Amino acid sequence: MKLMHLSDLHLGKRVNEFSMLEDQTYILNKIIHIIDEEQPSGIILAGDIYDKPIPPAEAVELFDDFLYKLSQRDLNVFIISGNHDSAERIAFGSRLFDKAGIHLSPVYNGSISPIELSDDFGKINIYMLPFIKPVHVRRFFPDEEISSYTDAMSIVINNINIDTDIRNILVTHQFVTGSSRTESEDISVGGSDNVDSSVFKDFDYVALGHIHRSQSCVNEYIRYCGTPLKYSFSEANDTKSITVIDIKEKGNIELDFIPLTPLRDMVEIKGKYNDIMLKDFYEGSTLKNDYLHITLTDEDDIPDVITKLRVVYKNIMKLDYDNQRTKNSAEINLINDMESKSPLELFDIFYESRNGQHLSDVQKDFMKNIIEDIWRNK
Repeated sequence: MKLMHLSDLHLGKRVNEFSMLEDQTYILNKIIHIIDEEQPSGIILAGDIYDKPIPPAEAVELFDDFLYKLSQRDLNVFIISGNHDSAERIAFGSRLFDKAGIHLSPVYNGSISPIELSDDFGKINIYMLPFIKPVHVRRFFPDEEISSYTDAMSIVINNINIDTDIRNILVTHQFVTGSSRTESEDISVGGSDNVDSSVFKDFDYVALGHIHRSQSCVNEYIRYCGTPLKYSFSEANDTKSITVIDIKEKGNIELDFIPLTPLRDMVEIKGKYNDIMLKDFYEGSTLKNDYLHITLTDEDDIPDVITKLRVVYKNIMKLDYDNQRTKNSAEINLINDMESKSPLELFDIFYESRNGQHLSDVQKDFMKNIIEDIWRNK
């Protein structure tokens, strides 16, 4: 059986105030064409369908169109909610959608029933678990000690009663220890949302969402497929793809990766203004259309430079200078990096600005525990 693993569409997302809706429409149509070529038996969408719990109407219309196209093909679709989604909204109409092969994860209610598929090698159970926090699990298991995300996930999985003699797939949306984040994900507090990969030992494949870079965790069958589009310049050098899972008999899974080419790429360029405005610099490339982070190395500021640059590069998202002046100004770098720093790092910066020194290890541990206690009870 062949399945395709996708996640983190983030429909309706804006990046540096640019709407990504046209790019998302383009890539979803590309995915439909790939599905028609590959003829999989199922499609997995592992959470963060939307970028906000209450998505804009245009994003809902786009997903509706995508679902309709999927429903016209002879396949099963497995959709869970992520931390950016409203679990209730994603679950809406699930019993009706089931009849068309569109399976939507319900809001977690203390138990999970698998969707059963079969092929020439027997039965495959697919378990769908939406994004959960410890607080979501405690209410159903009041007698259990649940103080971390790993505890919560372990309790959930231990209560599934998995038949390990058959093939089992889990679709979930969490941060698994050891995965590499990018700037476009939500930053956790001191790693408090980590889930240890050992809890997934009874599954043949774990289709993960949440992390935006394609990667495996501990072994190749616990995997993030990554976003179909780049949503930050930290992903500029990444290759986006669809993960294809070819499941044969128990213990025999082959993975393939089909690259996705976007309508507009995210690219970083650096140089002097006069050099990057030369026709020879951009002629024959896609730079005039791509989303750009331009870093100018001129020592003197150029008046109205963004307007001048956009004569050639219409989709500039970010502009910086890298020269002697900016190297001596830590404040500029701090502003640019603010969104990528954890609350503990931000507090350390604040403390250093007031006291002339960073937090000690003891102080860091103390603050980390306070922050995690707050985060755990959110």
